[in-house]
Amino acid sequence: MKNRIVIDENRGLVFTSEDELYNHFLPQIQTLEKEYFAHRSKEDVPESEFEKYEDLLGNLLDDPDEVWEDAQSIHGFKVHNYVGHFSSETESLFYVAMVYMTNDTPSFVYLHFPSTDASLVDRYRRGRLVYDRVQKEVERGAVEGDALSEGDDLAVGLYKAMLKLRSARDIAEDEFKTYESCRESTIEEPDEIWRSHDLNGNILVTFIRDFSDEEMPDLHYLVVTIEDTPSSSHALLFSFPTKDKNLVDRYRHGENLQAEEVVQEASH
Repeated sequence: MKNRIVIDENRGLVFTSEDELYNHFLPQIQTLEKEYFAHRSKEDVPESEFEKYEDLLGNLLDDPDEVWEDAQSIHGFKVHNYVGHFSSETESLFYVAMVYMTNDTPSFVYLHFPSTDASLVDRYRRGRLVYDRVQKEVERGAVEGDALSEGDDLAVGLYKAMLKLRSARDIAEDEFKTYESCRESTIEEPDEIWRSHDLNGNILVTFIRDFSDEEMPDLHYLVVTIEDTPSSSHALLFSFPTKDKNLVDRYRHGENLQAEEVVQEASH
């Protein structure tokens, strides 16, 4: 058959025209559209402006922030909800796509739309989370022996917050382990130590050391720990290299300590 449109050959989803393809999936499209229009806000991105954001669909399918497998919304089908957040100097919004997957690849898009409504986007975070970009970044950045590598909730939350603050041109997370040897000397001979309290009453202590040289100006290594008050010892939460001076400044808050006042504990 010439000019076939193959969506999922193993399930017989092969079509001779776009009209045939669309008509086959029309019931599913209508179900998803009905839900979308029932919950979208009047203050959300106007439908008349959707076209100018359509280029984001390709970016989303190639590089999503999250993918959720929804086996409940459409009987007999698993819908995969792709969610991405996109920002520029002038605006920030989400893009969502509901797709049919064939061999882990999006092969048909039921519905897609831009949105500035976080509560609407949350509706599509349902079912089973099968991909989480931030979690992958956490896994890449974890160093053996810290709480992050063990999935500690506090460490993961603080690390995710750091990822949101860091410059896109900073050292890639895949390279973090290359700087692992800096961790011990940062703890043993820091240039700065900062102690602060978070909203939950945890005492966080951050060790900072400057490793700048001609090859890598502004290179710093940071080790974030949690303090055990009775013993004044510190458990490692996570550590990371950075060449982003603004990011380093964000960890310079609270009480500035002298290195000799702190008792170290290498592991928790």
